Amino acid sequence: MAIAGIGLEHKALNVEIIDVRGKVDYSDYVVVMSGRSDRQVNALGRHIEEDLQKDRLSRCLGVEGMPSGTWLLMDYGDVIVHIFHEDTRGYYDLETLWIDAARVATGAAAQ
Repeated sequence: MAIAGIGLEHKALNVEIIDVRGKVDYSDYVVVMSGRSDRQVNALGRHIEEDLQKDRLSRCLGVEGMPSGTWLLMDYGDVIVHIFHEDTRGYYDLETLWIDAARVATGAAAQ
């Protein structure tokens, strides 16, 4: 929820939290969001990493995709974060991999 909240606070689009417990062995949740530009994708990643480290003492285990800004992957152990450029997200359509998985409400309507 904290990751989704940070994304929404910084104008991320279409934030989804997918409960993948029992479906994959590497994570419990996958958070997917989009940015309008490569700059915004990278900025979202920086904000998430900085805010979680500062406020919750949670460290990112790994980041892939910087500085290209088309697809950023962040590993928080039990939570994997995918931040896409909005044009790239539709191409990969990760959400359909877990079409039968439960979604966690973010408290905000999809934008």
